[in-house]
Amino acid sequence: MYVSSVLAVSVDKVWPVVRDFNGLPNWLSFVAESRIEQDRPADQIGCIRAFRLTDGGYIREKLLALSDYDYSFSYSILESPMGVENYVATLKLLPITDGERTFIEWSAEFDCAPERETELETHIGENVFLGGINDLKERLKT
Repeated sequence: MYVSSVLAVSVDKVWPVVRDFNGLPNWLSFVAESRIEQDRPADQIGCIRAFRLTDGGYIREKLLALSDYDYSFSYSILESPMGVENYVATLKLLPITDGERTFIEWSAEFDCAPERETELETHIGENVFLGGINDLKERLKT
């Protein structure tokens, strides 16, 4: 699954917002609270964020990779009400050299029950990823 968009601000303004692995409540309207387990740094590979959604859902995710050079990070879901397994997602930013803009792409691969694949791809792609990108645009006023 893959979602992309363009933000009307430079990558230098977007990256600090999305880079904070514990900062979801600062830019995702559907995340109520977040914390990094065991008081580890939020940019330490292997740290786990535990967060609660505004609808009460509880999710735990592990930071797998983080690159300030590539403006990207990858994470896996450890615990979620969605019914996905082997879930790995990557959020990546690319500077657009024609103006102060940023290309954002968010992708994921996961396993799930075959009868739920279309439903989950639609939910994650539209509600989580595209919804998150639109929240980010609002946060950055793009």
